[in-house]
Amino acid sequence: MTGARPMPEGPHLLTVRRAVRAWFGEHCPERAVVVGLSGGADSLALTAACVAEGAQVHAVVVDHGLQAGSAEVARRAAEQARDLGCSRAEVRTVSVTGAGGPEAAARRARYAALDAVRGDRPILLGHTLDDQAETVLLGLARGSGSRSLRGMAAWDPPRGRPLLTVRRESTVGACAELGLAAWDDPHNLDPSFVRVRLRGEVLPLLEDVLHGGVAGALARTADQLREDGAVLDALAADIAVSARVGDALEVSALVAVPGALRRRVIREWLADRGVPLRNEAQVRAVDDLVGAWRGQGGVAVAGGGPVERLVVERRRGKLDLVRWTGRAASE
Repeated sequence: MTGARPMPEGPHLLTVRRAVRAWFGEHCPERAVVVGLSGGADSLALTAACVAEGAQVHAVVVDHGLQAGSAEVARRAAEQARDLGCSRAEVRTVSVTGAGGPEAAARRARYAALDAVRGDRPILLGHTLDDQAETVLLGLARGSGSRSLRGMAAWDPPRGRPLLTVRRESTVGACAELGLAAWDDPHNLDPSFVRVRLRGEVLPLLEDVLHGGVAGALARTADQLREDGAVLDALAADIAVSARVGDALEVSALVAVPGALRRRVIREWLADRGVPLRNEAQVRAVDDLVGAWRGQGGVAVAGGGPVERLVVERRRGKLDLVRWTGRAASE
């Protein structure tokens, strides 16, 4: 371990440190963590603040290999972590493959690499209030209800995000106060990514038109919806227990349940059976088998074509998930 470098008490670093201190106090008093370090300002400021707050920090730099020179960027970030006083810093090289596009595949590979080294320690990520605001706006554009507007949680085991109350200007400022040269990811300037346009065009325009405070308001909205959602999810879980009959749901136990709760029950029931529904139209179509029943056929929720697919059917007073092979659904 390299000795920790002296850290000036500049206002930006103090802002970041206060957020990290509060997160440790609420979620991790033992202060032994893995930090996902990209070399960018957010994760560098997070790493520095964790060390300054007396944490035992294992910094992990994930090299996705998607850009020329990525190995050097990763090596340099690990060196910065050692200079800051991390107990350990390492580079993990991953292969980015799989469905969902390069962003989703890179995220899966990154989280898998972090999970592989964490043991029983939490993984800290450098998402800021600005990231939260962007996430809420993306959720709003998807139009899939309050669940998509909850944003990111400060603690979603095993991942923690201590900087969700901190603006990006503070992480950049903290790095400047520490004399740290943060890496600027070229992808963060590529307008082909929706988040880049939200960050560079949409949010600044909203802040201008609405006279400021938009990012903070979006983040507060996410917090409120997450709290409300937790209560509704707990109520839905209780209803699901009374409605479950084996792998099916008893329709009579759901008819009088308000639609918002009933749809939560349906989502969780299908997720438990390996069919997570993110399409609100599908959820409502399945819900209609209970709340707007008129003898309609089943609702396809997964499958690869007309020959075989998974379908939710209402049969003999129950909702069940069946494998459909072209026959008509029946009650």
